[in-house]
Amino acid sequence: MKEYTFDAVKVRDALISEIRRFSERLGFKKVVIGISGGKDSTVTAALCARALGKENVYGVMIPDGTQKDIGDSKRVVEALGIPYKTVNIGRMHSALLGAVEESNASADEFRVDYNKTSDINVAPRLRMTTLRYVAQALGAFLAGTGNLSEATVGYCTKDGDTSCDFAALINLTSVEVVKVGLTMEELPPELVEKTPADGLTGKSDEDNLGLRYADIHAYLRLGSCGNAETDERIRKKEKANMHKRRMPLSLDPFRFMEENA
Repeated sequence: MKEYTFDAVKVRDALISEIRRFSERLGFKKVVIGISGGKDSTVTAALCARALGKENVYGVMIPDGTQKDIGDSKRVVEALGIPYKTVNIGRMHSALLGAVEESNASADEFRVDYNKTSDINVAPRLRMTTLRYVAQALGAFLAGTGNLSEATVGYCTKDGDTSCDFAALINLTSVEVVKVGLTMEELPPELVEKTPADGLTGKSDEDNLGLRYADIHAYLRLGSCGNAETDERIRKKEKANMHKRRMPLSLDPFRFMEENA
């Protein structure tokens, strides 16, 4: 089994330096972050506030109708002292569903029936559109909040939470994000250690995945979680969802013609 060491303080400071360097190189000073009240957006916001100054970090809370734990989102922005606003996408979501149903009633050649999975993915995509709108209006970059554990098993929405200008936590597992967050005294520890949930299905991330984040962490850092069946489940998810981690497939007819001349 692999050896594994993780210095949360050194990683935290390196990330802060990287954000600052990225900002200087690309010439932006402000960032926009969707604040869910969970550990990933909380830690990302704290890292950006340390790197760029809290006045340059704009938090956006994006409930889809009613969000039971939106109070946690407010605690995050208040703890960090960053400017924030709330944009409720509930009406946008309902309007989109209504427009699709209206099209089904017309003489168009095919219909689109309600599908639970496709509908759940509407909210992350509307959130991304909202964040892009706000970021561009402010002349800011959009900070992604996804982590390596989620990306590995595809627990993310293509063109939704995977869309950002930079992803601060994408090389950290879910376990490591918690460790980094606990080194930041400005963050309420109970929010850093809060059970991860998408806020859409009413279930925890682990319930939705059927996997434990601790097992994904061990698979990635140690080579195995200690259970061959679980390792294989993670491996299959990783392979099946690799398309979410890459740019769109680019077809090259010129290369094809050259190779087959």
